[in-house]
Amino acid sequence: MTEIQKNLIAGEWRAGEGEIENRNPSDLSDLVGLFAQASSDQLDATLAQARSAQQEWAAYGMERKQAVLMAIGTELMTRAEELGTLLSREEGKPLAEGRGEIYRAGQFFTYYAAECLRQLGENADSVRAGVEIDVRREPVGTVAIISPWNFPTATAAWKIAPALCYGNAVVWKPANVTPASAVALTEIIARQDIPRGLFSLVMGAGHSIGQRLVESPQIDAISFTGSVPVGKGIAAAAIQNLTKVQMEMGSKNALAVMDDADLDLAVTLAVGGAFGGTGQKCTASSRLVVHEAVHDAFVEKLVAGTQAMTIGHALEAGTQMGPVVSKQQLADNLAYVDLGRSEGAELACGGQRLERATEGFYMSPGVFLNTTNQMRINREEMFAPLTSVIKVASYDEALSVVNDTNFGLTSGIVTRSLARATHFRRNARTGVVTVNLATAGTDYHVPFGGRGDSSYGPREQGKAAAEFYTTVKTAYISAGPV
Repeated sequence: MTEIQKNLIAGEWRAGEGEIENRNPSDLSDLVGLFAQASSDQLDATLAQARSAQQEWAAYGMERKQAVLMAIGTELMTRAEELGTLLSREEGKPLAEGRGEIYRAGQFFTYYAAECLRQLGENADSVRAGVEIDVRREPVGTVAIISPWNFPTATAAWKIAPALCYGNAVVWKPANVTPASAVALTEIIARQDIPRGLFSLVMGAGHSIGQRLVESPQIDAISFTGSVPVGKGIAAAAIQNLTKVQMEMGSKNALAVMDDADLDLAVTLAVGGAFGGTGQKCTASSRLVVHEAVHDAFVEKLVAGTQAMTIGHALEAGTQMGPVVSKQQLADNLAYVDLGRSEGAELACGGQRLERATEGFYMSPGVFLNTTNQMRINREEMFAPLTSVIKVASYDEALSVVNDTNFGLTSGIVTRSLARATHFRRNARTGVVTVNLATAGTDYHVPFGGRGDSSYGPREQGKAAAEFYTTVKTAYISAGPV
């Protein structure tokens, strides 16, 4: 009988009020495991314990905290093959991507391990004679982290690592689609020199455990990555307690290909950006804005490159794109294929369910042609291995199309013109801009986030994370006469 994987509640591994089944999307006969679902009482218990644990953790010396984060990061990087295999098995991304994600997660922890030693304050003279001012950052308190399934370890890591670095307690609710990766990371963290209950894992449904978590007055800050509707719901709940929020939500990223672009490079960036991770990432290149002078040549190479991709089991050698994560996601993706056709777009290739040696949620990557920026397939985040080509007549039109969206996470341009590249960098209304690079792929030591419906609240990653995970205290000191 399969053992039920437990939650970490107030420092103890506990079964819940039920469990869910987790299966490999590459092979539905492969049961990854059974995972406990936390109860409301367990959530309340772990929140109560987190407050006292946070105070104890904040009092740890900086080198002691640094050693904890370094140990977590080092173990993740050392076990990248093992944990990457587990991640790919439950989420469906090719093994190379799974391995890379685990290693990158480790780098987040080692980066913030170093930041434990770099928490420098400021000082100033007052406008009043004889008064000095000390400004420093202190932990915000207990942080609720709600992470998505598409990067189940990396996204969680870039939230958990700074939260711990800056002295906070963490209550983590991961996506129920990828619980195995959550348990694996929690096991590593729980073994470290941390107070009992400082870090908690509460697997459960968003409408029950997740909702109760964001409504709790015992939570001081909420970091969320997911959809726009869920994000807005979290914000509405959080404002009742004036809880601090940080949210990364939807996107509709555009890659502009100019008439002077290196077309082979542009196609490589478009294919990788659109279909890496099966298109299931917030930085995916879902709109390809192409100058009419190179449109036909670009499309010919794009379709050929898309059709040449190897779609298969995530753990098989040579697989370039694995299955989508779930039955529901596959159904949603195919519905967008039908929607695009109904809007008048031409499906040049792909967009179909595939059969493979094992039963799974496979589909072929699809390219839409003859699309306009007003079509729903170019307005809504599909989170699918689907991309659309939009033909434009000039650079100015390309920039206008790139910016004509409710979202604003990433955008990119492929050009040999320094003038165009510079103008695009300054005028693209996105939080991340790339030049001759894919819209996907970001570094861990610099800010990440977007505009519009893509992001709300302080930026993630790098030193910018301190803005969310800390609160500022200004102290005035009068030493009196000598």
